[in-house]
Amino acid sequence: MEDFVYYGELYDLYQGLLTEKQKLYFENYYFDNLSLGEMSQNYSVSRNAIFRQIHIVVSKLQEYEDILHLYYKKKKLEQMLNCSSIDYIKKQIQDIL
Repeated sequence: MEDFVYYGELYDLYQGLLTEKQKLYFENYYFDNLSLGEMSQNYSVSRNAIFRQIHIVVSKLQEYEDILHLYYKKKKLEQMLNCSSIDYIKKQIQDIL
């Protein structure tokens, strides 16, 4: 379940870097909760092709995060918003930069 939330958040950040087909498959699988079989029937492609595309998207999302760190920075900023210690906030900003 945590993976679904994590990849959903990565998708929100990086979806503009994906193709339309990749977005469609990812959204069907992760947001619409369609099975590989259902997607295979809907798009007249093999389950294996759907599985590969979803795997490619997940790998790309992780690769983008490994390079850009937008998810990490977003989480750090959320932590800072909930903190009242100026010293803690300064340290977190230094970590981000």
